Amino acid sequence: MSEHSRCPQCSLDNTYQDGALWVCADCGHEWNPEEAAAEAAVVVRDCNGNVLAAGDTVVVIKDLKVKGSSIPLKQGTVIRNIRLVEDDPEHIEGNSDKIKGLVLRTEFLRKA
Repeated sequence: MSEHSRCPQCSLDNTYQDGALWVCADCGHEWNPEEAAAEAAVVVRDCNGNVLAAGDTVVVIKDLKVKGSSIPLKQGTVIRNIRLVEDDPEHIEGNSDKIKGLVLRTEFLRKA
């Protein structure tokens, strides 16, 4: 069974290939596997649903305990020049003024 045999819309396996497209016999959805792979690229979003990109600035929305440090990350702390974690839309890397090398969950961040 091919990796493209599952319908991306209804997730059923009743699909067939028609030329360059795949067609779902159950819901009628048609898709091109190359375009579907490009659309499936990892999109990182903050707590409000805004798309984050490498180099953005984010703000911490609640106090966070930091493992390995006695200094908590306070609400309102600015993290500049973030880096995205490859293949993980829930985490970003960045540095605050006091703590370097942070890996933070995006659910606790908002875009500045």
